[in-house]
Amino acid sequence: MHKRIENFSSDHPVEKSGERKGSNPSLMSERGMPKTASSLPEWHEEDKADRFATRVVSGAVGSVTPENSPSGTLSLGSAKTRKRRKLTLEDYLEGFEKRDKTVFARAITLIESRADADRDLSQELIQHLLPKSGESIRLGFTGIPGAGKSTLIDTLGFYLCEQGHHIAVLAIDPSSRLSGGSILGDKTRMEKLVGHPNAFIRPSPSGGVLGGVAQKSRETILLCEAFGYDVIVVETVGVGQSETTVHSMVDCFILLMIAGAGDELQGIKKGIVELADIIVVNKADGENLLRAKAFEREMRNVLHVISPASHGWKVPTALCSALSGEGVQELWEDVLRYIAMRKEQGAFLKNRQQQSLEWLHTLIGEYLRRRFYEQPAIQEALIALTKDMAEGRATPASALQALIALYEHES
Repeated sequence: MHKRIENFSSDHPVEKSGERKGSNPSLMSERGMPKTASSLPEWHEEDKADRFATRVVSGAVGSVTPENSPSGTLSLGSAKTRKRRKLTLEDYLEGFEKRDKTVFARAITLIESRADADRDLSQELIQHLLPKSGESIRLGFTGIPGAGKSTLIDTLGFYLCEQGHHIAVLAIDPSSRLSGGSILGDKTRMEKLVGHPNAFIRPSPSGGVLGGVAQKSRETILLCEAFGYDVIVVETVGVGQSETTVHSMVDCFILLMIAGAGDELQGIKKGIVELADIIVVNKADGENLLRAKAFEREMRNVLHVISPASHGWKVPTALCSALSGEGVQELWEDVLRYIAMRKEQGAFLKNRQQQSLEWLHTLIGEYLRRRFYEQPAIQEALIALTKDMAEGRATPASALQALIALYEHES
């Protein structure tokens, strides 16, 4: 919060040096800059105040200076903050027509918003853009933390951009369960894509959802397609129980693995390998090259006893080096080969339709969950029942029955 300081000139002596023409000398420092009040922060150590360098300075909102101040004195905090104009549906549609990336980014923010006021507008926008969506290849990347997902996506994305493709990367970031804030580190690791005109990178907070899958990713994909991106990449936090949700929103699911990561076959137990359409052994370079080749052969043997996720498709294993770019072109060729096979089978469109149906069921569940917990009576009863369970007077099953009965009565 900005501090408001009125009639600041009365508290300071006139400076003889560094005065600017038309300025109030009593407000100017030796450098010719406006003076501001400062104080020690609340968290400073009392016994070391004389040696504490940090100061809290009152901020000025706006650009009020002695020159443009009506009274000739600097009144900090007196200017009004300029708020960003809220865009209408027509503004968003016009921005998409003009390929305005600022409007595009704000549209994604609108989709991700949890505010009730934004929900109706976001759905109306999606409805208008729906006919322009669907013309893309949707890729999902997952793998254990440290497998090099961001670096490989950066290298692959740059290669595709140079081939004339337009790529959008939705990097699903881990969120703080306390603040909901996102770490947003993926964008900083994609150095090649960040500055490319054909690329768009959007780190999105996962909202603390297990496995890091953002709830609004499906709608964001539609916006990316409507804006003209023909390759959509969804990067997830890592392998986890909810990570399989990504499989239900992409056309091709790519699993990254690395050699020398301890129990390398641990992913098989979680069923992630069974969902993979392509397996990439990354970091196949330098001293790790021989280990990567041995691990790739091992994975090929494992795949002989695992049924592929797609009928008629033999899951390929690819060696890649995200740093050198080796194997990236071959990876893209595997993707195109897989997409062509799925379209030839008629399974590509059917898969998209099935994903839409799953999306509907997800939305229904979210809506009912929200309606349930919004009831004041439910909120009060939940507090009491939680205490009862903690003290052994109720079980989760009996608490559920009580809550359902209360909800039906209130509805």
